Formats: sequence, C-alpha cells, structure tokens
Amino acid sequence: MKKIKQLVWPIAFFITFIASDINVFAQGIDTIEAPSGFNALLALVPLILILVLLFLKVDMIFAGLAGGVIAMLLVGITIPEVNQELLSAIPTMLTITVPIINSAVAMAVFKSGGYSASLELAKRGTKGKVEFVSGFLVILLAAATYMSGIGGGSAIVIAPLAFAAVGVVPELIAGMSLAAAVSFTTSPASLESSVVSELGGFPVTEYVATMRPYTLFFVVAAVLLAFFGTKRRDIGFKKDESEEYSNLSSGKLFVMTLPAIFLLSAVIFGPLLNDVTGMNLINPLVYTVITLLLIVVCTKFNFNETGEAMIDGSSYILTRLFQVGIFLTFINIVAQTGVFTLIANVTQQAPDVIVVPVAVLAGILIGIPAGAYVGSILTLILPVVIALNFSPLAIGLVTMGVGLGSQMSFVNITMQALSSGFQVPILDIVKGNVKWIGLSSVLLLVIAFIFA
Repeated sequence: MKKIKQLVWPIAFFITFIASDINVFAQGIDTIEAPSGFNALLALVPLILILVLLFLKVDMIFAGLAGGVIAMLLVGITIPEVNQELLSAIPTMLTITVPIINSAVAMAVFKSGGYSASLELAKRGTKGKVEFVSGFLVILLAAATYMSGIGGGSAIVIAPLAFAAVGVVPELIAGMSLAAAVSFTTSPASLESSVVSELGGFPVTEYVATMRPYTLFFVVAAVLLAFFGTKRRDIGFKKDESEEYSNLSSGKLFVMTLPAIFLLSAVIFGPLLNDVTGMNLINPLVYTVITLLLIVVCTKFNFNETGEAMIDGSSYILTRLFQVGIFLTFINIVAQTGVFTLIANVTQQAPDVIVVPVAVLAGILIGIPAGAYVGSILTLILPVVIALNFSPLAIGLVTMGVGLGSQMSFVNITMQALSSGFQVPILDIVKGNVKWIGLSSVLLLVIAFIFA
C-alpha cells in the first residue's frame, strides 16, 4: 500500500502532461538560456527533487523520472522527444567501450586469482601494515587515470584489488575518488583536457603544465587520506578463509600476479609509450589479448574458464551503464529548463574578488547531479567563465571542481566502477564521499581564492 501511495503523484503528473497536449519543442543544449525571476525558482525544482529522492534511496530511474516529468511540464517537451532522447542517451553510455573492456578483463584477472595472489604477496612484504598498501593503491589509480585519461576505466581495474586487500574502507574509497577526479580533469590524454583546450584557445600541454602542481597536491592528500584512514581503523588484511594462496611459494604467487601486473602496466604506461613511440602499440585490443593469454599460462584457468570470466565480468558495468543511460535521459530533460546554465551564470553576479571561487562552486554543484559525463558539463559552463577572461589556471580549477562534484554523483562512471569493485551499493559510496570530497572541495575553493 505504501509503494502504491508513492507512485500516485508521479502518475498524476504523467497523466496531467498527456492531457495538456503541449507541443512546444525543446531547445538544443547549446542554445539554452538561463531562466529568470520565478521561472528560475521553478527550474530548480526538478533538480532538487531528484537529489532528495536519490538520498532517500529511491532508485535512480524513478528519481530521474519524477524530476524529468516536472521538467517536461515546465519546458513543454513531448513524449516523442523524450523517447528520442532515451534512444540517444543509452547508446551514448554504451559506447564508453574502454571501461567496459577494462572491467571485463579485470574481472577475469580477479576470478583467476591474480589479485588474491597479489594480496598474499603484499601481506608478506608489508608484514601486516595494510595502510601502506592502501596508500599505494591510490597512487596506482592516480597514475592509471592520469596516463589513460579515463577515471572509470582505471578504477574498474584497481578497485577489486583494493577490495581484496583492504575491504570497504570509506577513506580509501574517498581517496581513490579524489585522485581519479583531479587526474582525469587535468590529464594530457583526457576528453576533459581536450574540451578545456579547445574552448579556452590554448594548447593542452600548457593547461596540463599549469595544473600539474595542483594535481599532485590533491593526489598527495588522497594518499594521506587513504593511509591514515586505514591505519586509524586498524583492520589488517582481509582473511583468506581457504588458505589456498598462503600455502603457495612466493615465486608461484608472483607468476600468478603477472596478468594483473601486465594489465595495470598497460593501463598506466600504455598511453605514455604510445606518445613516445608515435605508434599505437598498447591499446585495448592488444592488452586484452595478452592479459587473457597470460591468465591461461600463469594461472589454473583454461581458455574456456578465462573467456567465461571475461564475459561475466562485463555484465555488471553494462547493466550499470544501461541504468545510467536511462537516468541521463531525464537529466538531459532537466537541463532543458536552463538550470545548469542558471547555476553557471551566477558567477557573473559575483564581485571580482570572488568570481573564480564562485565559478568553481558552480562547477562542483553542477557536477553532483550531472556527473555522468563531465566533458558535456564543461561545454555548458566553460563558455561562461571564458567570457569572463579567466586564466588557464582559473579555468582548470573550475574544471577540477566539476570533477570533484562528479565524485558525489550517482551517475558517474568512476563511482559505478568503485561500487562494482568494492561490491557495495553506490549510495554508500556517495555517502562516504560527501564528507571527504566535500572537504576537498572547500580546499579547492580556498586555492581558487588565493592563487586564481
């Protein structure tokens, strides 16, 4: 009965919309104007509703539907238009192929025992000081993300290893999120850096060099967060109940970790090697095939088991991407109200002395609900800050702010990857990140005030 009551009001909105027979076509994202006056307050309603429902543990699809229906009424979007948006949004999410491939291959490595073998070696090498492993895992994720430009693709490889070694430690997860955010928003290989360069009118190399000290600063902060958070909890390594790996020699364990070592190395150093040689030597096809062959040679898995493990490993992230695609449909509908443009344009009203921090805050706020695709968010807000003659550093800090906001988003691919790797609901990931990513956001605002 309670569930039926919860469905009454969205159904009522839906019926009202159909009966209204509104036929006004929505504007394209690039031509959306910010609403003003009372309309500005109305534009905030769908966004606030979605956030409230998500934090009340309502499924993201129904939360998005509730906000989307209200946005449809406000803007006058027809059902056929929404249907077209749905048919466009889902394929867009499913074309994020590198994270899908990395997820599948990483799961094959995980099931074959590569990460468990690494865990046993780490136990022997650190003599039970798991906090050192925790910090090292953050460094691995930061390096992989910075080199590849893809936070989600790197997280899906490293998160299972972190879960196997340490378990669910909120500070470790937050540290990994922080490291991923500042790395993919300032990476020489990321879409986000390309967008910044194109819109800002300066070379990617200049942008990357400008932001590097700040990237390193936040990565160090992320490592310390994971280290001391793990040390404070005094949890030790997770126990291997089967003792299958504890009875193996270190040499055998090292051989079993070779697939994991190669996969991590390919993700981290592959882009760098490709840049140095000027050839696309290490790409998803190459490291997928080699990793799978190494699994067959170095572990107890045969060809059939390896292939099945890879296919099974793709199921979770494909399911999540499908779910995010549906939710993103409603986020795009909400965007038609001009609410994201409204948040960005608030910066134009701020005094000159705080205009950059306000722009950074706008980026953070926009990144929280719409963090599924940070590159598209940047195309909405960067034209505003560029029109204000921001320096490359100021633009970079705004971009980094969007990245931090995305690490408190239910629809961000890195968050989905961490949820998968640590085997906990994404709501728990978001709740755990709010504290630490929120504090990091405050620190970013202080940096923007002092240095930009």
